[in-house]
Amino acid sequence: MGWIDRLLGRKQDEATALYAAVVARGRESHWYVAGGVADSIDGRFDMIAAILSLVLLRLEAEPGAEATGVALAERFVDDMDPQLREIGIGDVTVGKHIGRMMSMLGGRLGAYRAGLASGSIDTALVRNLYRDHSPAPAALTHVRDGLMTFNRALATTAFADLAAGRLP
Repeated sequence: MGWIDRLLGRKQDEATALYAAVVARGRESHWYVAGGVADSIDGRFDMIAAILSLVLLRLEAEPGAEATGVALAERFVDDMDPQLREIGIGDVTVGKHIGRMMSMLGGRLGAYRAGLASGSIDTALVRNLYRDHSPAPAALTHVRDGLMTFNRALATTAFADLAAGRLP
């Protein structure tokens, strides 16, 4: 939570620490260097959305974690609004952009859910992280292996740790 939020008396919700951990994980340089994800606004959005999707899928599997999942998605929206304004998107169209971003996140959730169920997230990665451009095989392997390791670790991480923002 930023100093402006504290100044205006905005309260930290149950997903603030978790969202901060998701963003920090998505900004790790290895995704962009070894993984070949574009180090751009879109690439960073895509990587954070991938991490966020895996965390949201983990929360779906946790009985009683619905409120945390909703709060986490709301933190995503709260974060995207000022980011869009910072790059010059005006008040009139911010809502439309946020709507598209939420739709994109929903599509990614579906793609990663299906990929995990089928045993391969490669198609979802090429479409969503690399925007249908064929990555170098080593880059795809790096990202796939990193996300699959993260996903397996998420499955065994206690909900209390996740809620506190302690990602594996």
